[in-house]
Formats: sequence, structure tokens, C-alpha cells
Amino acid sequence: MGWLFLRQSRHELIQQLIEPTDNGPLRSNVIAHALRGNVLWSVVHVTDQGDGALPGLTHDDGYCYIRCDLLQRSGDQWGYKPMDESMHPYYYSCPLSYLAMAPEQSAEWREGVRAYHARRRTPMASTTTPMA
Repeated sequence: MGWLFLRQSRHELIQQLIEPTDNGPLRSNVIAHALRGNVLWSVVHVTDQGDGALPGLTHDDGYCYIRCDLLQRSGDQWGYKPMDESMHPYYYSCPLSYLAMAPEQSAEWREGVRAYHARRRTPMASTTTPMA
């Protein structure tokens, strides 16, 4: 999927991406979101509105997935590129807590997220030399 650019501010774009959507038979609600630089991470809960759009789901059932929206500015426009965990986005700054909020769709990507956070928690070796 490509990029979509809109004539709006970054803040307005983020607000649009996290607001609930109702596209006929499906309703999506962002239940958690976090901005890491120009990467917007979201946990999205999708429900079937009773039209049977999602086989195996009843009206009250739903599912969650982790979404990754890359944000970019071009002139006076802000754009986004939507992806989700199943696409194995090569970005790993997703909050660790989000992994428990949605079923696994890419074990390799989740390993990358855990490794990213492990590296951030590990203190860097001192680069200064001791004075003699």
C-alpha cells in the first residue's frame, strides 16, 4: 500500500487516524495509541455490526490488531502509510504492552520489538577513557 497525503496538520492527521470508524458492516475503535517519532502505533478493535462481514464473528465479537502508520510531511501536507503487524513493518518501537493486547500475527516482528526494547534497557558501555 502507498502513501496518502492530505492538506492538514500533523496533529489533525493523527486525530483522524485514531478516531473511530464505521464503514458499514465493520466498526473500528483505537483502544491504545502511541507516537514514536513519525510512527504512530495503535491497537485497533474491530467489530462486526451484525451483517456477517467477518465470518465466524457474532455481533458482539471482535478482534484486535496492531497498526503502524508512518507519518511524513511533504510541503504543507502530511501523509501516512498504513501497515499492520501481519505486514511485518520494519519498525520496532511499538510499545511492549501492545503485544499482549492483540493476537500474534508475526512472530518474527514481535521478536524484533522485544529486541528493540531490550537494547534500549541495556546501559551503554562507557566511551570515556579513565584519566591516568
